[in-house]
Amino acid sequence: MTELLEKAIAQLKTLPADEQDVIATMILEELEDERRWDESFARSPDLLAKLAAEAMAEHRAGKTQELDPETL
Repeated sequence: MTELLEKAIAQLKTLPADEQDVIATMILEELEDERRWDESFARSPDLLAKLAAEAMAEHRAGKTQELDPETL
């Protein structure tokens, strides 16, 4: 366990049980989301490569435009 994680857990231990449960739920949901994303990407590397190639081809053909960071 990293020092930062140990520090976070130490602070969590000082919270009331209901707040600990809320944060624990958030962490577990985030970990599950990451697992699902990893699984999805692992199942579809060819599709992702194809989409990336299409996007690069469109960019090279001048069919894309730069996003304005102020509108994001």
